[in-house]
Amino acid sequence: MPEQSNDYRVVVFGAGGVGKSSLVLRFVKGTFRESYIPTIEDTYRQVISCNKNICTLQITDTTGSHQFPAMQRLSISKGHAFILVYSVCSRQSLEELRPIWEVIRELKGPDLSQIPIMLVGNKCDESAELREVSTSEGQAQAAEWGVSFMETSAKTNHNVKQLFQELLNLEKSRNVSLQVGGKANSRVAKDKCDLM
Repeated sequence: MPEQSNDYRVVVFGAGGVGKSSLVLRFVKGTFRESYIPTIEDTYRQVISCNKNICTLQITDTTGSHQFPAMQRLSISKGHAFILVYSVCSRQSLEELRPIWEVIRELKGPDLSQIPIMLVGNKCDESAELREVSTSEGQAQAAEWGVSFMETSAKTNHNVKQLFQELLNLEKSRNVSLQVGGKANSRVAKDKCDLM
């Protein structure tokens, strides 16, 4: 059986401190940590149903620095879906996604239109005075790249489950559904992709 049928790899990219790990931990474990601890690379796994077989949703939380271009390219080449995270409080963090987007475009080439990609403005719970990137600017950037867009808050759990649900809904080549927290649910997914 090919490796692809056993797991579904989602790779999370973004500058340091934008909340990549917080989003992943909020989704996988339901927790939020206030302190910032830099990540080199962490992988989290969830059980999912993929084409009616059990497989693994593998979420790779990458480093926020650009010190490891080989790791970045490997993550992109192996990834099935991508979450590009910036902080709505940092225009710079949105700009730092541009070179990552270029590498994804280069490595995925003609398959790019078939790959689920979400541009995510995290920390939308912050006050208006701290915001540097408006929702419409985030939407415009997503439109320019031809990807989906959502704003989230790992801190308040705003749109976190919806982010992963929407990402799976974008998957065209497989029928993917997910069980959160490893809790089996016998409900049959009515949508093509469904968080359980």
